[in-house]
Amino acid sequence: MDASQKKRDSAKAAMELIEPGTTLGVGTGSTVNYLIEMLPEIRDKIDRVVSSSEASTALLEENGFEVSSLNEVGDYDLYIDGADESNKHLQLIKGGGGALTREKVLAAAARRFVCIVDDTKLVGMLGSFPLPIEVLPMARELVSRRMLKMRGQPIWREGFITDNGNHILDVHDLQISNPLEMEARINRIPGVVTVGIFAHRPADILLIGGDNGVREMRI
Repeated sequence: MDASQKKRDSAKAAMELIEPGTTLGVGTGSTVNYLIEMLPEIRDKIDRVVSSSEASTALLEENGFEVSSLNEVGDYDLYIDGADESNKHLQLIKGGGGALTREKVLAAAARRFVCIVDDTKLVGMLGSFPLPIEVLPMARELVSRRMLKMRGQPIWREGFITDNGNHILDVHDLQISNPLEMEARINRIPGVVTVGIFAHRPADILLIGGDNGVREMRI
């Protein structure tokens, strides 16, 4: 089974967790795009929807949804998003699409966070996927030097500006054996907006699309 079908299957499984009257948060990326395209099937269950990126907002609007702001909604029911990597503790690396800061905000505000992935994303240790860090443009070289001291290899994602007007550093070759500690450590560097480790707020449910269907993991 190809990866796109696995992603589609995990997105479809997440739809079953959307209960009537849900305020729904929607993430960003290829797996989430499959979800958004299927959401009109259960439009009557969704009370309001919030989005983590301008790209997802545009796709939601194309599918007939009015997108609310998080400030209007406050704490809400369910956030569904993909990930670039997950470990068995449902700690994640996110931000391959560059929306990590807004994704982290939406995950923090949600009562329940469901992550949808294909089976290539489940790993023993986080870090094979380059770790995205959103940084203020003026701090890019400062943060890069700090990451070199941590034995990572930072590469500026040239030509890419986040929805917040910032830059992304993709840090290669990090061994993230303690995601909680590394998330806190990197976030303390001046100029870091946020790091793409989701360990202090991991997923509550991981839906993994594979050759034999969708497997569910919970903390």
